[in-house]
Amino acid sequence: MTSPETVTWLQERTSLGILSPEVLNAIAQVIEEQVVSAKTDLVSEGNSPEALYILVEGQLESNSTNQSNPALACGFLPGAVIELKELLLEELTPFTITTVTECHFWVVPAAKFRELVTQYPEIAQAFSRQLAQELAQVTSALSYEQERSIALRPYLVTKAQRGIVGTSRYAVRLREQIREAAADRKSVDIFGEPGLEKDNIAALIHFGSPKRREPIIKVNCGILQTSGADLFGRAGGKPGLLEWLGEGTLVLNNIQELPEELLPAVTQLLKTGTYTPVSRSGDPIAEARPSKARILIVSEKAQSTIERCIGHIIKVPPLRVRKADIQTQVEYYTSLYTRSRGVSKPHITPEALRRLQSYDFPGNLKELKNLVERAIVQAEGANELTEEIFWPAETKKKRFRVNLLNAYPSLRRFLRSDWWPDRINYGFTATAFAIIVAILFIGPQTRDRNFVLNLFWAWWWPFFLFLFPFLGRVWCSVCPFMIYGEITQKLSLWLWPRKLKRWPREQAEKWGGWFMFGLFTLIFLWEELWHLENTAYLSACLLLLITAGAMIFSALFERRFWCRYLCPIGGMNGLFAKLSMTELRAQQGICSASCTTYQCYKGGPQKGEGLETNGCPLYSHPAQLEDNRDCVLCMTCLKACPHRSVEFNLRPPGIELWTTHVPRTYEVALLFLLLGGIYLHRLPELQSWLGLQLDLTDFWQHLGLSLLVLIIPAALTFGAYGLFQLFNANRKPRKFVELAYSYLPLVLGGNLAHYLRLGLSEGGRILPVTFATIGLSGEQLPILVAHPAVIDFLQGATLIFSVLMTMLLTQKIAKQSVRSLLWQHLAAIALGASMWAIIVF
Repeated sequence: MTSPETVTWLQERTSLGILSPEVLNAIAQVIEEQVVSAKTDLVSEGNSPEALYILVEGQLESNSTNQSNPALACGFLPGAVIELKELLLEELTPFTITTVTECHFWVVPAAKFRELVTQYPEIAQAFSRQLAQELAQVTSALSYEQERSIALRPYLVTKAQRGIVGTSRYAVRLREQIREAAADRKSVDIFGEPGLEKDNIAALIHFGSPKRREPIIKVNCGILQTSGADLFGRAGGKPGLLEWLGEGTLVLNNIQELPEELLPAVTQLLKTGTYTPVSRSGDPIAEARPSKARILIVSEKAQSTIERCIGHIIKVPPLRVRKADIQTQVEYYTSLYTRSRGVSKPHITPEALRRLQSYDFPGNLKELKNLVERAIVQAEGANELTEEIFWPAETKKKRFRVNLLNAYPSLRRFLRSDWWPDRINYGFTATAFAIIVAILFIGPQTRDRNFVLNLFWAWWWPFFLFLFPFLGRVWCSVCPFMIYGEITQKLSLWLWPRKLKRWPREQAEKWGGWFMFGLFTLIFLWEELWHLENTAYLSACLLLLITAGAMIFSALFERRFWCRYLCPIGGMNGLFAKLSMTELRAQQGICSASCTTYQCYKGGPQKGEGLETNGCPLYSHPAQLEDNRDCVLCMTCLKACPHRSVEFNLRPPGIELWTTHVPRTYEVALLFLLLGGIYLHRLPELQSWLGLQLDLTDFWQHLGLSLLVLIIPAALTFGAYGLFQLFNANRKPRKFVELAYSYLPLVLGGNLAHYLRLGLSEGGRILPVTFATIGLSGEQLPILVAHPAVIDFLQGATLIFSVLMTMLLTQKIAKQSVRSLLWQHLAAIALGASMWAIIVF
């Protein structure tokens, strides 16, 4: 290459281009060409420079023993000038340079280059200026980085605390969502309950992304200025966090606490990737600036206002639905704590693990971590963490509960045996019911001569009304209607093998309750207008109609569709069962952590101590029950469960009515229908008390008065609720459909008070009535009849207790002062007083 071409190449391709052509021409005159083979050390660290090297072709790399300065290890491309600074400053070579490939160099020997520097002072001056400029640039960059570091330091997240622990499908899905979110730069909304370490998930997304070397900061939205200056900066003034952050990640923690004034600006940032610095009052609005930062939002609930602007939405599942991960979480936290303290790792017992799995953990992972650490401290070096150490792990749903199956093992054995309820149903009830219906048709037709009418009206009604507060829907487990329904189902499948229809749940949930309400209304009217309680064949027809409904729907649908949605007696039983002091439930933690077959719900073969069953006849999972409405105490789940999860608990009566209860309109309608039925049963006494002179032998007058009596009690309670709202306009009261359940004790007590007279005055005549049924004289047989004063006392005491319980339940449900609920209490007292007037007197 000729000298002019060499000068041009040096000007265009090397850092020597800052020198004048005269100096470059002088350098070109002394250049020597040299070829160095690959993997050869060109210069060695710590030696004096031997020449100035200009790389023309090939690749080099440097290496240094100085580990504190990684910048010394770098690569060189054609045009690189090597040993220039060392020759000018007379320094030793700071690193070793090795050829990667065969390299062509222009070489100026050290002695000749020093002569050129002496001859041309411009060389030293030019490179002194360049070094000064580079130093100024480095100083400026260092100053910027220091200022940036100071601005970001209070919010900086240095690392992710931990990964996602667990192997459940929830944990696997969460890991997949984190990987998906880390693969791009879209914004992410991470929401879930407190204590789920959502900010750690944000850190996992950042440190798993290609921009992991950029900073990540977490800002609590509750402390942001309403102007947004700390986040967006000021126009012409101090930069905001977004500008300092660059291409890093911004975590907006607790977005629900963001000042409302900042919501439009944050929405703009998410939607367009731009923000507007804050301008001072009177100044024009600044121009929007682009932001390269990635936005991660952490909240306790999904934010509908910004949901459309979000690229990824991650709902973090609470710990109570990840019970399968609790054992892994406990092992992890135990290892973490013991390693940090240098103590031996204890083993958690199965009983302690079950207790943790049965707890709902409102504080989620943070609460579990604290429980584990506290348990290790309390264990004081023991080898095991036992159940007693985890004393705080008691769910609210388990408070005030006593599991009768654990307290009385013989009760568990009986309820798991064939006797309950199959042998009772198919060995006694099915046969007895057929005999009863036959006697109603062919026997005497009045209650004083037909023992079946006596049993039904004087024994069955008061006994099972009295039993509701103790055992809920226990009658449904031995109900003859559904026994014949099951017999029909089995026979029809044997004669015509087929697959029964699945339940139309949506339609049944919507209309089934109203069907029960309508059917019960017709039963009430039939009973009153045609005197069912004293007409045997009509009572038989009623029983057969209900049985026919059970048989027809059992032939069409699987399991007990009639019992669950359509049976009027079942609807009444489910309503009163809410007041029961017992409940059948299952431990949610054990069910979700240990069970994979759901045999209590679906049925299946024998497994462990779990027996072979066909599953819950009402398709109710015991761990998901919120009240007693959909449990008939058949104990199928108890027999099927291999994990001893099912519990039969003693509890405060009706506790779910003021805790977890979900109101239903049709239940409220049925409740007030049963309330009106009390007055309907006492229509003659009601006429006498009110001074009415209607002719009840006239069908239409009788029907009109009956309908009016069924409606008026409901109207009275609704009027009291209207006054309650009127006098509490400054506060938001409970909805009527919620507060109406407080009348349940009064409805049950009123019905029981009505049937007590029949039970205590006619029930004891069962022996002579039985003899009269078969045509014999039973006048000499013993009878047991309560004195009228005793009956009046028990009826009055029942009504008074019912009114008091109604008032107490009203307070529990409404959670307001007695004064604000005065009208509701007055309505209950008025209803109780009116019942006293027509039942006791």
